[in-house]
Amino acid sequence: MTALVYLGAALAAAGLGGLAYCILEGLRVRREKPAPEVVRARLQKLLAVNLGSVALAALGLMAVVAGVML
Repeated sequence: MTALVYLGAALAAAGLGGLAYCILEGLRVRREKPAPEVVRARLQKLLAVNLGSVALAALGLMAVVAGVML
């Protein structure tokens, strides 16, 4: 069960890293001030990364909890 805790922690850390990337990329888009169509396209691509990162972090946390409870 220790392996499950470590695996879950790694998944959660990867998800948090993805969220940090989304934040930094969003700030970069804001700082560049491109045309509204370009902003919309870039943020739509970033939305998929954001949702994937949240899901990965949630799965990691679930694995940690399962490993601790078992």
